[in-house]
Amino acid sequence: MTTRRLHAVLGLALAFLLLVGCGTVTGAAVGAGAGAAIGYGTGYGAGKGALIGTGVGAVAGAIYDITQHESE
Repeated sequence: MTTRRLHAVLGLALAFLLLVGCGTVTGAAVGAGAGAAIGYGTGYGAGKGALIGTGVGAVAGAIYDITQHESE
């Protein structure tokens, strides 16, 4: 049951990211990679690290997009 719920949340998050913008998607991808590497290196788990990294990266990318569009 938790895997099905996780897939649904990730699917909705991906759809949202595709609609929001490039900076958000790029931030999410970089965050997922960094989170997976850190999670694997610390023994926490690459999957959990990737999920956390994706969220943090997406937020950072969205903030970057907002500030760059306002300055143009």
